[in-house]
Parts: sequence; C-alpha cells; structure tokens
Amino acid sequence: MSGQRQTGQSVRRGVFVLPSMLTIANLFCGYGCLVYTFRGEYVVAAPFIGIAIVLDTLDGRIARMTGATTAFGVELDSLADIVSFGVAPAMLVCAWGLSPFGQLGWAVGFLYLTSATTRLARFNIQSGTVDKRFFVGLPSPASAGLLASTVFMYPRELVTAEATPVLALVLVPALMMITMMRFYSFKTINLGFQRSVGPLIVVAVIIAAIAANPQVTLVLMSYSYLLSGPVGAVVTRMRRRGGPSNQEMAGVQASDTSGISMSDKPGR
Repeated sequence: MSGQRQTGQSVRRGVFVLPSMLTIANLFCGYGCLVYTFRGEYVVAAPFIGIAIVLDTLDGRIARMTGATTAFGVELDSLADIVSFGVAPAMLVCAWGLSPFGQLGWAVGFLYLTSATTRLARFNIQSGTVDKRFFVGLPSPASAGLLASTVFMYPRELVTAEATPVLALVLVPALMMITMMRFYSFKTINLGFQRSVGPLIVVAVIIAAIAANPQVTLVLMSYSYLLSGPVGAVVTRMRRRGGPSNQEMAGVQASDTSGISMSDKPGR
C-alpha cells in the first residue's frame, strides 16, 4: 500500500510539474528567438515564436485538464509570455524592418512591447470574469505570430523604402491588443474525436498545408485571425441594428395575445 501511495504521489507531482516544464520551454523559445535575431538569422528566429505559441497553448490546456493550475504556474506563464510574445517579437521586427527608421523604429517597437505587457496584465485580472468563448483584445501570442509569420515569409532585412509598411504591421496589432474588441478563443471547442472524424480531418488539413507551404499558410492563418475581430464586430453591430428592439418585440407579443379569440385559447 505504501508503494502504491508513493507512486500516486509521484504521478501527481509529475502532473503539476508538466505545465511548468512546457512554460520553461516556451521561455527558451523566446530566448532562442532573441539569440538568432541578434545574429541576423531571421528565418531561424521567427519559427521560435511559432513553437512558443504551441507550447503556451499546451501548458494551459494540460493544466486545466489535469487540475494542475497553481498561482506559481500562472505567474511563471505570464513572465514567460512577456519574453516570448513581447520582447522577442518586438526585437525581431525592430532588427528586421524598423532599424532603417532609427529612433522612431525602436520607439514603435517599444509601443508594441508596452501593448503586449498591458494585454497580459489585463488578461490576468480579467481571468474568470469574462466570456470564455472570447478574448478581449487581440491575444499577445496571436499578435506575436502575426509579426513572426511575416518575417518568416520575407526574412530578408528591409531598407527604408521597403520598410514603410512595417510601421503599420507593428502598430495595428499593438492597437488591437489594447482594444475591447472580441476575438474567438477556441477554448470551448469540443473536439469530439470519439464521436466524429471531422476535427481530425481539419487538423490533418492544417498540418498538411503547413508542411506543403509553411510561409503562406502561417501568414494566411495569422492575418485571418487578426481580421476576425473587426469583421465579427461589424457583423454583431449590423445584427443589432437590423433586429427589432425589445420594446418592439414586447408590442408584437402584446398584440398577438390581444388578438387571440376565445375559441383559440386553451380550455380549462
């Protein structure tokens, strides 16, 4: 019995350690991105951010699924995210496309870093108080992925004439992170692998597309998610304007009730 008890305790400790190990791997990816950025090897640096996004997704899901969420893990995850999704993409895009602008370039990079840090802080204090189906503001991993996928597609260092659009590339996601615009979180999706092969096919198609042409596929995925927020906001506003108001609905229901004849009413 004592041996089984010790085995159970070891397994439980391992379950609690696993999410933190993934978080450390996430932190390493951010560090690796910085190292290769300083070397000027952008095509190697950018994928580190993509790997960090996968690790960040896994550590959160595993912690929730196993009940291994701890205050230490939450704080460690936030600190790692600041490096991987704040400092690393800001330095990557500064070295790649903002350096021709001098002080303006690194100032824009700092604005991005500030927005990412603010977004992470706001996420921590709002956790558990908002709709789990949506993120409020563009998530910092998605924003970092947007920058990394663009650099990965065009890894050549840019000159001043080519680098002008990079200002918008950095400022737009930075603004999106601190807005109140909602982005789908995918947390409530039930993959249902035991009931349907549909999710498996979708995952297989995504993996195949990334394997066939990773640059184009990752850019399309990241920019599509960026656009999903504004498009969703416009659709929601149009539905609210096009639908009848509560007062109109109440009036319709009242007129329907008063128009029912005695023969239409249910008997006692």
